[in-house]
Amino acid sequence: MIDQATVDRIIDAANILDVVSDFVTLRKRGVNYIGLCPFHDEKTPSFSVSPSKGICKCFSCGKGGSAVHFIMEHEQLSYYEALKYLAKKYNIEIKERELTDEEKQMQSDRESMLIVNSFAQEYFTNILFEHAEGRSVGLAYFHERGFRDDIIKKFSLGYSLEQRDALFKEAEKRGYKKDYLLKTGLCLEGQNGYVSDRFRGRVIFPVFSLSGKVLAFGGRILKKDDKMAKYVNSPESEVYHKSNELYGIYHAKQSIVKNDCCFLVEGYTDVLSMHQSGIENVVASSGTSLTPGQIRLIHRFTNNIIVLYDGDAAGIKASLRGIDLILKEGMNIKVVLLPDGDDPDSFSRKQSAASFTEYIKSHEVDFIRFKTNLLLESAGEDPIKRAALITDIVQSISIIPDAIVRSVYTKECSRLLDVNEEILLREVNKKKFDQITKENTPSKDNIAAEAEVTKKSDDNTEQDISSENAPDLPRRRAASPLDTFERSLVRYMIRYGHRIIFSCPDEETGQTFDWAVLPYIMADLQQDEIEFQHPLYSQMAREAVDKYESEGEHLERYFLSHPDPEISKTAVDMVSEKYQLSKIHTKFQKVETEEERLAELVPRALFELKNAIVCMNIKKLRDEIKKAGKEKDTARITELMSEITALNGVKAALAKQLGERIISPL
Repeated sequence: MIDQATVDRIIDAANILDVVSDFVTLRKRGVNYIGLCPFHDEKTPSFSVSPSKGICKCFSCGKGGSAVHFIMEHEQLSYYEALKYLAKKYNIEIKERELTDEEKQMQSDRESMLIVNSFAQEYFTNILFEHAEGRSVGLAYFHERGFRDDIIKKFSLGYSLEQRDALFKEAEKRGYKKDYLLKTGLCLEGQNGYVSDRFRGRVIFPVFSLSGKVLAFGGRILKKDDKMAKYVNSPESEVYHKSNELYGIYHAKQSIVKNDCCFLVEGYTDVLSMHQSGIENVVASSGTSLTPGQIRLIHRFTNNIIVLYDGDAAGIKASLRGIDLILKEGMNIKVVLLPDGDDPDSFSRKQSAASFTEYIKSHEVDFIRFKTNLLLESAGEDPIKRAALITDIVQSISIIPDAIVRSVYTKECSRLLDVNEEILLREVNKKKFDQITKENTPSKDNIAAEAEVTKKSDDNTEQDISSENAPDLPRRRAASPLDTFERSLVRYMIRYGHRIIFSCPDEETGQTFDWAVLPYIMADLQQDEIEFQHPLYSQMAREAVDKYESEGEHLERYFLSHPDPEISKTAVDMVSEKYQLSKIHTKFQKVETEEERLAELVPRALFELKNAIVCMNIKKLRDEIKKAGKEKDTARITELMSEITALNGVKAALAKQLGERIISPL
């Protein structure tokens, strides 16, 4: 865990212009710099870098932030990892808290296993290119499959010699411990104590983590032997959890973000062939059904998945369950069925990137429709099978979190299955209700686990600054008429929190008291007992008040470098300016800046929020009057009318403050 002093040093040292220039060609435009956005394809530069504010921002796709958040987005790193990246760039020593002896041992074991894996990868690759057996067997196989040397080197492919213990002997000679060779699964120990290589006589496919560390290996046998498995993979270990890893994710992450889409295939060679064809946003599940951990890994980079099938009906049906998990995560999934006799490997080798993309666009089908047609074909006219099919489809639709998407799919399936839409909708809602009930009913194990988590949270005196440990706020909700006005006030607090806007005499002491923007806003809201309704803005306002004294004039910087990506992104949007005033306008006359008009703008923003609240309350009362009218409750109607009259009086008073020109937000 990085201490706060080191975090501050890293943030202070990280020059936004210097960091961005490593990846983007920039040219000066006024006080800022501009270039082509690295996060999406564009021909006209819209990516702006502001050295004075220390932020970058694409005014087309909206991505950007501080130097830390730029690295997080571009390199697909966590907040903690991005800080380490910048620390290395600026030669800043990372100071972390003292670990316990147990933690030190675990960390040491993990690092040692990663070092051993790195050695093994370099060894296998060297054997492939430099050893006679490697060239004649391993390299010849890859060339026969049509893979170029640049692709082979890009994915660090290798070869393990037929010799029973070649890797083990080389590792021992270089001083690597047998324990770590066994823990990583690179070697096996027999009952007689004899150690042998797991992957001997196989071509090697290293599995990389998101940050590029070698976690595991996959090995394919080249000779025909019915007694031996075609593929052998590294076992589960402290550094490798198969259910949380995807082959090719390290090489694909940037392309996935750029294209906002991820191709999902089955095997190693499928990934290699697609890369060779120019399609890099592709990962493989390595022949296993998708797991929640793998899905979440993809979800970090995109909401859109395209699954490529080779036409094998049995294989498709076996993978349907895993794909249902993708729907549960709220992701958009489409399916492409390749021509008969082709898999992603063979098909992509026949295509250029452009023709492959064109084929995908013309043949992609949403998953629900694909599944319906697939199962409908197998059910035929059998009523029992058709009923089971309908139940299966209903189950898939019910796990989709978005209600609108569920409704659209229900309507579509009603048409495809020739089943009454109301019946399907009723069944979908029933399944959804059962799921919610099950999820919200705590089991004994869950209660115990929650208690343990709470205890650990209470006992923990230090907070991890990683974005993954940032508070999970319930920020996703329907838009409110108040959101715009709350956002405006939070913007003033963050950007101009310490600027003095009023000086007022104290009635008791006679001394002049200065009002800064932030305390003025909070005092005014507290006086009228108004709280922010939007969870994100409420969180930002609370933190602004808490950090007001300690951060001083650096309050803006605090939010721009916030470990919570949603808060930092919002802060960037609040402080960045898409347009700059032309020098022509300032040449002949003085133009007041926003900062110079704060004494006018801040009170107006407060009045606008109050007006919006009054209008919203009036609307609620009118709705209640309609309800009371239907119930013929005259006493209640009279009471409500009286309340509306009082609110209209407040609205009229606010209208005078706002210049008689109020547009209702409702």
